[in-house]
Amino acid sequence: MNRRSEFSGAWCPSVTPFTSEGKIDFAALQSHLNRLTEARTSVILVMGSIGEFLSMTLSERLLLIEEARRMSPTPMVANISAGSVEDMLVMARKAYQVGYQGVMFLPHFYFSQTRNQILSYYREISKQLDGKWFAYNFPQRTGCDVDASIIGELAAEIPSFVGVKDTVDCLSHTRAMVQATQEVRPDFAVLSGYDEYFIPNMMSGGAGVISGLNNIAPELFVAALDAYQANDFGKLNHIQMEIGRLSSIYTTGDDFVTTIKTVVSRKFGYMLPGSRNYGGALTEKDCQRIDTVFGIGNK
Repeated sequence: MNRRSEFSGAWCPSVTPFTSEGKIDFAALQSHLNRLTEARTSVILVMGSIGEFLSMTLSERLLLIEEARRMSPTPMVANISAGSVEDMLVMARKAYQVGYQGVMFLPHFYFSQTRNQILSYYREISKQLDGKWFAYNFPQRTGCDVDASIIGELAAEIPSFVGVKDTVDCLSHTRAMVQATQEVRPDFAVLSGYDEYFIPNMMSGGAGVISGLNNIAPELFVAALDAYQANDFGKLNHIQMEIGRLSSIYTTGDDFVTTIKTVVSRKFGYMLPGSRNYGGALTEKDCQRIDTVFGIGNK
């Protein structure tokens, strides 16, 4: 693992709890961030994909950035991805102002971007940022790939560009980013966006993971980090198998965001399961399945 990066480890892209009226539930968010803090989560990502950033107004996002920062001493990064660059810069300024360690953003989405467009976009926005930032690569959603050659080129020329979340279901894709950046920036953080690649990514020289299961079982991922640092490969093998077992959550229900929030709701009780995604409510059969997988209701 890249031990020189201050952003190494097990990140949690926090869910955003909502009240029964559909407003952000800050009391529930406080309880959630307390859990993540007590579990020694490395970094909390606010308003990631699981945090439902696309469904929020700019005023909601600015309020969430400010309120979340007060709730935990854990390092935080804010996802500022948006269709409007001006909105992104407003959120970035707020995040840096209230003490976030960095911001993260997707390439310009909806219109698939060429390599030249992606480079131009990140270079131009970087000039207007006052702090550290991360790229968010999610080709399945954006229609373009911020690949290893792009990441390596930007890392070599922009010191404030400190890491990337690579949400690609292919370990070799993420490993190529590790190799491209280690040649120019040993402190650069390459983070996988898939739970099951946490340990393999660390073993390939990557910095860690930003994974949804950290909302439910952050202790498991912190234990993996501890075991890796202690060279306890027997424990790592056991944890890898457990992460794989729990990853069945992503095939339950129609919307994985609602599914993750439902597990948190049923297991810990401090938030409602609803998201702003339509048609995601779990059936009784689905609930029975997640109760079995996550030991909900067991004495």
